[in-house]
Amino acid sequence: MGLIYLAALAVSLTGMVTLDRRFHLFFWRGPVRAAVILVVGVAFFLVWDVFGITLGIFFRGETSFMTGILVGPELPLEEVFFLCLLCYFAMNLFAGVGLALAAAADRRRAAGASGASGADGTARPGGTR
Repeated sequence: MGLIYLAALAVSLTGMVTLDRRFHLFFWRGPVRAAVILVVGVAFFLVWDVFGITLGIFFRGETSFMTGILVGPELPLEEVFFLCLLCYFAMNLFAGVGLALAAAADRRRAAGASGASGADGTARPGGTR
């Protein structure tokens, strides 16, 4: 039972990779750049966690769903996987929203170009013919 949370994080990460691959969001657009961004993001949050632990703000909660493996004082292994998922999700979301906005702008331009000109190709006021 101690692997349930870690397994859930692994399944979620697999889902992020699948979405990334399907829609070419993050790693499939630039693997080196994506790896650097992911590592920097995870490192930032790990440092954040270490400061929180040192100041007594963060502590490890006891649950039977976790492995009990610590990578540092009060820092469970699952936290590293969670931070990877968090950063990967944020980058996929950022890239996905960017692609969706670009596609919407393309559709608006295409609709505007086809509706704003007459049969002779000249622009008509209000897009009428």
